[in-house]
Amino acid sequence: MKCSKCGGLAVLNMRQHRRRLCAEHLVEWFLSFTQRAIDKYLMFGSEDRVLIAVSGGKDSLALWDVLLKLGYEAEGLYIGLGIDEGVGYSATSLEMCRSFVSGHHPEAVLHVVDLEEEHGQTVPELARTRLRGQGKPCSVCGLVKRHIMNRVAVSGNFPAIATGHNLDDEVAVLLQNTLHWQTGYLARQSPVLAEKDGLARKVKPFIRFYERETAAYTLVSGIDYIYDECPFTTGATTGYTKELLNELELRSPGSKQQFYLEFLRARDARKVVFAERASAELHPCVRCGQPTTAGDMCAFCRLWE
Repeated sequence: MKCSKCGGLAVLNMRQHRRRLCAEHLVEWFLSFTQRAIDKYLMFGSEDRVLIAVSGGKDSLALWDVLLKLGYEAEGLYIGLGIDEGVGYSATSLEMCRSFVSGHHPEAVLHVVDLEEEHGQTVPELARTRLRGQGKPCSVCGLVKRHIMNRVAVSGNFPAIATGHNLDDEVAVLLQNTLHWQTGYLARQSPVLAEKDGLARKVKPFIRFYERETAAYTLVSGIDYIYDECPFTTGATTGYTKELLNELELRSPGSKQQFYLEFLRARDARKVVFAERASAELHPCVRCGQPTTAGDMCAFCRLWE
């Protein structure tokens, strides 16, 4: 298999893009395609500081690597959730983030927030002792991460929080929201969630990359990452949805990309309109000061009551 640009040995065949690329031209294309997404969706400017939520996985570390190579002032944030489950998942994830910095970008800044050190409990412990999520950690985990990411971004004067969500992630969520007709979520699903009343902007620069493309980028770039998924994702419906979409993509290359991009075009052109839930007024939490629509205290602070 030959590279479409130079005729050398190709390392990746991208049927949906109708191109095959060698390692050198894959990196070149990957950087350029990321910048195009940033510009197209007005994610952030060249002078903006960007906070990247890193997990030790391939997507978040690849994103950090790409933004640094593109010249952005990008700093990483790792949130220690205390997920062990006999495999030391959180400890290994943090080690991967630190190894990435030391091995690839020694000048990069990695912020580490440990939930247990700050508040005395891990996510699994919170899930067992609180009603939220009915004992399942995923709901508590999402709440904790959103709260800490926004707190660090706002206090550190980062206009944008970037996450490594890829096309496979977004299409799986889009299909699930469509099947259950979650119009509120469909109205807000976007590469960019604008800043609002103390909430930092959230952006997804990898929104047009297939998961296998980010995996190929990390491989040719020599980026090591944690291969295991979170132990609590076992049995999650998102995994099954991704399998169905992979089968569709195999039979019809480009289906995922077309589904997602046509959804964005139709919604933005108001060819289809989703009724959003009436947004309650944001006000500062009496304990932490972060924005909330709840009573006096935000949902994160209520976890510790």
